[in-house]
Amino acid sequence: MGNSTTVCLHGVLTELPNHQLPSNYLPDFYMSEDAFSWNLFNQAPIVGIIRHVIPENVSRILPIYQEAGLTTVEITMNTPGAETMIQDALRKYPVSLNIGAGTVCSEADLERALAAGAQFIVTPIINKKVIKACVKKGIPIFPGAFTPSEIYKAWDLGASMVKVFPTTALGPAYIRDIKAPLNQIKLLPTGGITLTNMRDFMKAGADGLGIGSQLFDTRLIAEQDWPALKAHFQAFIDQLPTNRPKN
Repeated sequence: MGNSTTVCLHGVLTELPNHQLPSNYLPDFYMSEDAFSWNLFNQAPIVGIIRHVIPENVSRILPIYQEAGLTTVEITMNTPGAETMIQDALRKYPVSLNIGAGTVCSEADLERALAAGAQFIVTPIINKKVIKACVKKGIPIFPGAFTPSEIYKAWDLGASMVKVFPTTALGPAYIRDIKAPLNQIKLLPTGGITLTNMRDFMKAGADGLGIGSQLFDTRLIAEQDWPALKAHFQAFIDQLPTNRPKN
């Protein structure tokens, strides 16, 4: 190793002097050839959260998700068969979708997610070791935090974006309040995001949105009404700001 090392800090590859690296840093910088694409994410800054959906339905949902214009999806690690679903999705959509792992709470979860090929990691909590491992390996990490102190801590540890969770009760006004003093921090509010309030969250300063059951409508999936599900997805696309980056 030379006098500096490339790491992924806040979603940007950065040269750090070696004396500033974590004490447990290992010189095994990793970047998949099919890495997370920020260009794709910016086209539709929604992280769709797939939780407890059976593999057969996931395989039907993802092509519709892509066709509707959505680009980024996380499969939670507490979903049965998550690792196989991540691997299958990456094989089918190597460059057209960002495929990540969610509900990563421990180093063991992280090892399983990365072994499956996850291109980004989402957590509901702050786990310093998980965040630092992702920064070291060049994997975008969206850790969960709630209070201003937690949000700042997650960002300071090197988060690419901070998943503000849950935002169900506090709504868009909370994002606006956080952004006022901490405008440099990229925020991904998650929990309680709907078609009717998502535009308000974006206007409040959200850099993206994490959406689960409101996006993956359980009734439409149970009925396998795929045309209606595609229209449902497109309705979310239509609510995004029109001045967002196109590539």
